Amino acid sequence: MDELHDNDGALPDTEPSVILVVEDEVLIRFVVADYLRECGFQILEAGNADEAVELLRTADLGIDLVFSDVHMPGTRDGFDLARWVQEHRPEIPVILTSGLARTAELSEDLCALGPIEPKPYNARALSERIHRLLQARAGRTGLAAVQPNSVRLSNPREA
Repeated sequence: MDELHDNDGALPDTEPSVILVVEDEVLIRFVVADYLRECGFQILEAGNADEAVELLRTADLGIDLVFSDVHMPGTRDGFDLARWVQEHRPEIPVILTSGLARTAELSEDLCALGPIEPKPYNARALSERIHRLLQARAGRTGLAAVQPNSVRLSNPREA
C-alpha cells in the first residue's frame, strides 16, 4: 500500500488504541496489521479465534477493538468469537470481515454483531469505521476520545 500518514490529529498525551487483528491467512493479517499500525494503532495479532480469546482473557493488554475474519480454523469461528466478546468483554467493539457473500447475508440475522466488513477491504472506510467505534466506546466508558489520523491513500481499495 502506498499511504502517507499525518499524525497531526492524534492526541499527544494518549496511548494508541489497541486493536486485536484475528486472521488465519498470514499475508492478509500482515497487510491489515501493517496498515493499522501506520494509522497509529497498536496491533496484537492472532491466527484464530481460540488464540484471540486467550489474548482477550489477559486484561492488562488493554484491547480496545477486535477485527476478525469470520472463517478460521479452530474450535470457534469469527461469529463465535464475537459472541464470546459480547458475553465476557462487552465494552470491546468487534468488526467481522469475510470475502464470502453468503456470510454477509447470515450476519444480517445477527445484527447485534454489526455489519460484515467485505473483502477486499476499503482501507479508508475500515479506518473510519474503527475510529467511529472507538469514539463511541470512549463516550460510553468516559475514556479520552480517539482522534483520527489523516490518511491519504493512492488506492483506497487496497488492504
